[in-house]
Amino acid sequence: MTLAGLPLFPVTVVGSWPRPPYLLEALRSRQAGRISFQEFNRVADRAVLEALKYQEDAGVDLVSDGEQRRDNFYSFVVEKLEGVRLMSLGEIMNYVEDKEAYDNILRSMDAPAFSIHNPTVVDRVERRGPIALDEYQFLREHTSRPIKITLPGPYLLTRSMWVKGVSDAVYPTQAALAQDIVAMLREELIALRDEGAEFVQFDEPVLTDVAFNPEVKERTFMCASMAASSGDPMKELVMALRLMNDITRGVDGVKTGVHVCRGNWSRKEDALLRGDYEPIVPYLLAMDTDQLVLEYATPRAGDMDSFANRKKLSEIGLGVVNPRTDQVEDPEFVVGMVEKALAYFSPSQIYLNPDCGFGTFAERPMNPPEVAFKKLQVISEAARQLRETYS
Repeated sequence: MTLAGLPLFPVTVVGSWPRPPYLLEALRSRQAGRISFQEFNRVADRAVLEALKYQEDAGVDLVSDGEQRRDNFYSFVVEKLEGVRLMSLGEIMNYVEDKEAYDNILRSMDAPAFSIHNPTVVDRVERRGPIALDEYQFLREHTSRPIKITLPGPYLLTRSMWVKGVSDAVYPTQAALAQDIVAMLREELIALRDEGAEFVQFDEPVLTDVAFNPEVKERTFMCASMAASSGDPMKELVMALRLMNDITRGVDGVKTGVHVCRGNWSRKEDALLRGDYEPIVPYLLAMDTDQLVLEYATPRAGDMDSFANRKKLSEIGLGVVNPRTDQVEDPEFVVGMVEKALAYFSPSQIYLNPDCGFGTFAERPMNPPEVAFKKLQVISEAARQLRETYS
């Protein structure tokens, strides 16, 4: 699906924006039970409008609400679902088979055990209401620009929310949980489409963990995905493909995308995953979605040769700035990235975005808003130059 009214090389975001201090204070109060979700949302309304203004002032064509209402990109579902409890990675240690190995993983990957939280299934999962529709409706009232809504992907939710020793009392297997997750996300996608949402992005960063850590069968850490995998990358990737297609198949009238990166919880390069997309590209292209939102501004992502000689190419949301560095890229760098991508994609297939969000985890943003704003300005200037060349 194409989005009417967008220019060539549309500028967008992956989703998250740094939370201001007053919002973090309200979030902690909400998690401690001192204020209600409604009270928290009144504070978050202000933060959403601030995030929106940063994007609009920077020239972003397809905006998000900055995920300001979310503790992180997927744990926020505890407010939207029955049967799910928020647990810190430290709390989950009580249920880990090998506690020493788990602790070593967290330390080696610079993952703060008590500031990153994981939604954990403790009972039958049911919707309390919309998952993200309310976020879209608020943002729609305050902007005329097309909106991107982000949702956690079905594979990520299934794998992260199912914790052995807790969840298996209700769902004996991850596959059993996946059925309910798929049904809820498909219902949400249709509701967003019917309300007029232009773009729904599903976040599946854990797929690179599947590809690059195939020997890991016990608990690992990739954007807080703590459940054990089968250890068989092909089996896991096929599962992710099937779950995504069960959600999107036959749902027309809304652009959909899948975002995959290599982690966005640390600025330490050696703590994050490394490797090109080649092992997962066939599975991504088989997904019934319109766009792949991928990081490429970091050398750890490899080059774009993974898309050579592919018969069917989706659009690409091309990561052209790194959200984890202080250095603000220049427009020439972004233009150079796009020119490399043009060897595989047509100009009309390329959207421009950061590698990942600027504040994936509320308590651990990758950059302050001032730096994030400058990076978005650079993308917008590069897009302007590219339009002059390729229009």
